[in-house]
Amino acid sequence: MKKMLFKAKIYADSFKANAKRVLTNTKGDQLTGWMIVILLVVVVGAFFLNTYQTAIVDIWKGIVDKMKDTFGI
Repeated sequence: MKKMLFKAKIYADSFKANAKRVLTNTKGDQLTGWMIVILLVVVVGAFFLNTYQTAIVDIWKGIVDKMKDTFGI
């Protein structure tokens, strides 16, 4: 168990160091790359929500109805 906790701490420290390095790097190429990634996520998300909106609404209504039936609300 101690070994797993030690490994987890090493991975967490490594992740923190890499995240800090990425966030403090102000080179234009990296900043442009992150902006492109964010733009792609927004565009793909908007397309997905627009295309499958009725299916998402139907699934959500089914989940809410199931919860209401289960808990008697």
